Amino acid sequence: MSRKIIRNGRIVTAVDDYIADILVDDGTIAAIGRNLVVGPDVESFDATGLLVLPGGVDCHTHMDNTFGDSTTCDSFESGTRSAAFGGTTTIVDFAFQRKDVTVLEAIERARAKGAAGACIDYGFHVIVTGVDDQVLADMEHAIRHEGVSSFKMFMAYPGSVMVDDAAIFQAMRMVGQHGGMIALHAENGTIIELLIKEALAQGHTAPKYHALTRPAIMEGEATHRGIKLAELAEAPVYFVHLSAKEALKHVIEARDMGVPVFAETCPHYLFFDDSAYDSEDFDVARYVMSPPLRSKDAQNALWTALRTDDLQLVSTDHCPFCMKEGHLGKVNQKPYGRDNFSKIPNGIPGVETRLPTLHNGGVRKGRISLNRLVELTSTAPSKLFGLFPRKGTIAVDSDADIVLFDDGERHVITAATQHSNTDFTLFEGHEVTGKVKKVFLRGDLIVDGEQWLGKTGGGQFISRGESGGW
Repeated sequence: MSRKIIRNGRIVTAVDDYIADILVDDGTIAAIGRNLVVGPDVESFDATGLLVLPGGVDCHTHMDNTFGDSTTCDSFESGTRSAAFGGTTTIVDFAFQRKDVTVLEAIERARAKGAAGACIDYGFHVIVTGVDDQVLADMEHAIRHEGVSSFKMFMAYPGSVMVDDAAIFQAMRMVGQHGGMIALHAENGTIIELLIKEALAQGHTAPKYHALTRPAIMEGEATHRGIKLAELAEAPVYFVHLSAKEALKHVIEARDMGVPVFAETCPHYLFFDDSAYDSEDFDVARYVMSPPLRSKDAQNALWTALRTDDLQLVSTDHCPFCMKEGHLGKVNQKPYGRDNFSKIPNGIPGVETRLPTLHNGGVRKGRISLNRLVELTSTAPSKLFGLFPRKGTIAVDSDADIVLFDDGERHVITAATQHSNTDFTLFEGHEVTGKVKKVFLRGDLIVDGEQWLGKTGGGQFISRGESGGW
């Protein structure tokens, strides 16, 4: 049936909280009201006692992305199915511009992967690894004609994806004039590379040294530098996976001055700290991500910043690799760096656990409100990256991306019941209160309890408007 009605649910958006019915017609929300009268041909769902939330938007995921010798273990199919079970109905993933691939070719290749596998809706940022006149022209074309209005650049990983300050400035200046936004991975790559070489020369090969060679002060330095480049370019800038107080300080100062600076953090920085690295065991590799986990004090500062809007949203940076080599046939996974921490693929899973963990550890503990939860996980990413109001809210004419969430149901998170291809979760054994019950994508029921009803390739590419204009 194309027409559906969701009755008696508690609808929570970034600004509202009320009980009503939602009428869905042909994939969009047609009406919202109390006791809506519909004909017998309308399929009905009873949401009494449940929260009715807009589908989550995760603007930082890595499905089938290759970094060096390792490829993330989730395909678009497995990763987006996992996202759906976590209440996320739209992702913004990455297309890679490399030396032999243009910006526009990267978008075309990424779209083909998404069309073949994605189970939920998707868009792309382009990772830009080199800048010249043609690249700048292609970036402008992507904003105006391809529905891709954001570009990621790395201040880390020299010799691989790192670009210099001049390239960042050129890109910022161009996209700022045409409605785009640069997203920065802010760590001082050359200093980190030196620290890595020194650690290895001293015989330090264990995973813990990944964190020890990526100090918080170097995230702070790069963040400050990125802000100054954006100021000079008169362009907005977005910082991905912010983890350190030293970086947060510069974001807050710039925003207080009216500079259009935006930043995300991730659930792992909110629920885990650097005490995880207090071991020489290889099992610590599960906590190898960049930037690494920071202090408990930094964690508390991130929560405060989420409340005060000094941080605008929570993405997952879902970048999954396996702890067991050969799991589901995946190669060059975490054990690839068993004898050299610098070869451990950086990244962890998280796309399925974002909503329940933030609800349990944020809303239930009084750190954020329900409205703020929706804003952080759905509305703000939609606004920042050109998806709103099609995505990110429950309103007439918006896509009927709807999550029914039981805020009182307890369950234990375990990798065995997750839907990602990875073999671990940082939240293994954690009991949380709050569980996704049903998920609708453009009006189609794709998750019903533990049952998967979605379709491989059923997601749509979403052409985005301007980024950074919120």
